[in-house]
Amino acid sequence: MMLQLVPPIPVWIPAKRQAGMAHVLIDDGIEHDTLWVVIQHDGEIWTYRQADIRGQANVTLGRRAT
Repeated sequence: MMLQLVPPIPVWIPAKRQAGMAHVLIDDGIEHDTLWVVIQHDGEIWTYRQADIRGQANVTLGRRAT
């Protein structure tokens, strides 16, 4: 299943120390990782596993930077 995220979700990629916007979610079922298609702020488009990204900090929602 592919799901277009409207609006895109701001995410943080700890391994690259970069931020981006997740635009598409790919879920192939219970035996596979959930994949996120992210357009990074430098313009590159990458696919990340669920475990490799985090939601960006948002003080309003009480989500602090780690």
